[in-house]
Amino acid sequence: MTIPTAPGKAPAFPSAESGRPSVAARAEQGRSWREHAPLEAFADWSPAADRPDPVALLHEQDASRVAELVPIRYGRMSASPFAFYRGSAAVMAADLAALPRSGGTTQLCGDAHVANFGVYAAADRRLVFDINDFDETLPGPFEWDVLRLAASLVLAARDRGFDRDVARDAARASAWAYRITTASLAHQRTLDVWYARVDEERIMQTLEAASMSKREHRAATSTFDKARTRTSLRAAEKLTELVDGRLQFREAPPLVSRAPLSALDRDQYDAVFDAYRSTLDDPLRHLLDRFDRVDAARKVVGVGSVGTQAYVLLLAGRDDDDPLVLQLKQAQESVLERYLEPSEYDHAGQRVVNGQKHAQAASDILLGWATGPAGRHFYVRQLHDMKGSIDLARIRRRGLVAIAELCGATLARAHARAGDAAAVAGYLGEDLDDVRFEKAVARFARKYADQAETDAALLDDAIAAGDVEAVTGV
Repeated sequence: MTIPTAPGKAPAFPSAESGRPSVAARAEQGRSWREHAPLEAFADWSPAADRPDPVALLHEQDASRVAELVPIRYGRMSASPFAFYRGSAAVMAADLAALPRSGGTTQLCGDAHVANFGVYAAADRRLVFDINDFDETLPGPFEWDVLRLAASLVLAARDRGFDRDVARDAARASAWAYRITTASLAHQRTLDVWYARVDEERIMQTLEAASMSKREHRAATSTFDKARTRTSLRAAEKLTELVDGRLQFREAPPLVSRAPLSALDRDQYDAVFDAYRSTLDDPLRHLLDRFDRVDAARKVVGVGSVGTQAYVLLLAGRDDDDPLVLQLKQAQESVLERYLEPSEYDHAGQRVVNGQKHAQAASDILLGWATGPAGRHFYVRQLHDMKGSIDLARIRRRGLVAIAELCGATLARAHARAGDAAAVAGYLGEDLDDVRFEKAVARFARKYADQAETDAALLDDAIAAGDVEAVTGV
C-alpha cells in the first residue's frame, strides 16, 4: 500500500532502500566537517581587518527603539565590559559570521551568555535550570552559542576580579560539559533527549561535585528559595497599588510608566490581548478567560533589550489577591538574520516563541505572540514564574566553574533537541582525553573577552565625547 503524501513533503515512512543513517555514519559525517571548519579555527580568531565599528552597529539598533529609553540602554551597557557584552549580541554576530562554520545546524539561543541561564518553574511546578532568553533565537551553527557562552564566562570572571586561571577553567568547563553531554545524548533515544531536563536535584549534584564550601551551598540554595517567591502575587505586591479601590501599576518613571502607554490604549490593549490569546491552545484560552484585564504599563527590562517596547499586563482572577502579571515584549528581527538564513516565520514573536519551545525542556504554559500598534511584533510570557538568575555579583571561584559546567551541559541538551547530536559529537570528539575543543574554545574566549573590553572602551569614549548619550544609575 502506498501512503499518500503532500507535494514536496518527505514520505511518511522512509523506504527500505533509503533507511536512516546510523549513529556511526552521522558521527563520521560530523568528523568530516573538520576539513572546512577545523577546531583550531576557533582558537585562531582575530578581528577582521574590515571589522565594523561596534558603536556604529549598536547605533543601527536605535532607530527601532523608544528614543527616550535608548540612553538608559547605553548607561547600563557602560557599567562594565561584561554589561557591554550582554547588550552587544549584534556586534558578536558580525564577528562569528567571519569564522568557518561546522555543519551542525540547530536552534540557537542567539545570545547564550551566562546571565541568560537560570531557574524557573516547569508546568509541574518543579524548578528547572535552562536558558531563559530567546530574543535572538534562530537556526544556525551550534558553535556560535558555545563561543558566546565561553567568552561571557571569561568576562564574568574578570568582572569578579578572579585570576586568569579561573577564567580559563570556567571557559574550558563549559566546552567540556557541552562536548561530553553531546556525546552522551548522541546515544540516547529521541524522546529521552526531548524529555531530558536539569532539575534542582541535578543542580545540587553538580555543585556538590565541585567541592563547594558551606557558604557557597547556602548561596545556591537561597537562589532556589528566592525563585519560589517570584510569582505573579509577589510581582503584583511590588508593582501595583490601590487607587480609589482599584488595583493599578505604580508609577516609577522612566522604568514603569502607565500614561501615556506609547499608543497602547485600552482598545489596542484588548486587540493585542485577543490576538495573543488566539495563539494559545484551547484549554489555556479558557484559563485566561477566568481572569479580568485590569491594567497595563510600560516597563523597561534588561540591558540589550532596553528601548524596545515592553509592557506588563495585570489580570485578576478570583479577586485582587489572585493576580496574573504578563509581560508583553517587542520582538524584532534576530541579530543573526543578517548573516544566516532569514527566519521561516514572518512574525518575529512567533520566531521567539517557537525557538524557545524548540530549545527549552519546559516552557512557560502561557507563552504566545501577537501583533501590536504600528504592526509591531510581540511575544507574551508570565513576568515571574518562579524565575531566578545566577547571582554573578556574589559568585565565588569554584561556583563560577561549576555553573559554567552546568550551562555547557544545558546548552548541549537544548541543541540536541533540534540538532543532530551524533554528528556534532563526531565533530567535537568523543574521546575523553581529546581536549582540543575545550582548549580552542577557551583560547577564543580569552581573545574575544579582550576584544569586548576594547569595544566597551570605545563606547565609553563615545559617551565621554558626547557622541552617545547615556543615563547611568537607572
